[in-house]
Amino acid sequence: MCLTCHFVDSSWKLQKRIINFCDVSPPHSGVLISYAIFKSLLDWGLENKVCTITLDNANNNDAAVRILKDAIKRKLMLGGKIFHVRCCAHVINLLVQDGLSEIEMVIENVRESVKYLITSEARLIKFGEIAKQLQLPSKKLILDCPTCWNATYAMLAERCSLVFEEVTNVISGSEYPTANIFLPEVWKIKEVLNEKSLDENDYISAMACKMKLMFDKYWGECNFVMAIAVLLDPWFKMTLINFSFPKIYQGLEVARNIDRVHDAVYQLYNEYVVDYTSSNAGQSASKSTEGSSFGGNNSKFKTRGRMEFDQFVRNADNIQPAKSNLDVYLEEGVFLCSDDSDSDFDALE
Repeated sequence: MCLTCHFVDSSWKLQKRIINFCDVSPPHSGVLISYAIFKSLLDWGLENKVCTITLDNANNNDAAVRILKDAIKRKLMLGGKIFHVRCCAHVINLLVQDGLSEIEMVIENVRESVKYLITSEARLIKFGEIAKQLQLPSKKLILDCPTCWNATYAMLAERCSLVFEEVTNVISGSEYPTANIFLPEVWKIKEVLNEKSLDENDYISAMACKMKLMFDKYWGECNFVMAIAVLLDPWFKMTLINFSFPKIYQGLEVARNIDRVHDAVYQLYNEYVVDYTSSNAGQSASKSTEGSSFGGNNSKFKTRGRMEFDQFVRNADNIQPAKSNLDVYLEEGVFLCSDDSDSDFDALE
């Protein structure tokens, strides 16, 4: 098991470090997986600093997450709703593998044919000569890895799989593992599946319909991490949510999931406000204590009077509350980069 930690350092630079690479003895149960993860966190003193954990989609991983939630003592953000993140690359792999099962016999025939040809130089030469006679384009024969759908795509070069290859290349990028880039790719998958499910080719249509079912299974419920990351990206904000959710969801689910994302990001913001306020309250109290010897009873009277006035302001119906930083941020338009500067944009700078 490889455990990688992603974090933002004190200089606002995105970092990642492998904090453990260890053998987990079978059976790979949720208990053993959670123990191995939590022990690594304890060794590094990170047990109370974990925000989210990303794992492949498997029942034992789901069990491990439930155990980890109980083991971590501090309050989890959003009540733990964003603690478990399902690996998007793995979901896409399951999605496409499920669709490819519809043409399993075709794939197996192609795979065995490629095996037969590439094991003999004479056969490859003869195959090349026949391809020239039929005026077919010259292509290198590639043998796939059956468990990796993008390797199967390379073997088949099927047009329907192109968008999935592009999405996998984006999501699997090792230099930018940030969740804000996922939603712009995910909604495109659903759009392609909707289109291909009506394809005249029966094989393509059957594959797309089966993948749509799998898509709705994994993304039928709103992915809070993906959506919140998009909302906090100056490029996208709520604009992308409002644009993409009607393509992913249907009917009343669109408005319901948009509202859930909106409410969740405000809940998350308020949690940070409470933490910030409480951490600064102690500093303010210590400063007040230091200065109380100079103010006497009059200082205490002013403090009580100011507190009563502040309470009045909070309760007064005719006084509008000040906008929060989040309100101001969301009301601003999205950030637009010039075409040649997109790759240089860094929201942390």
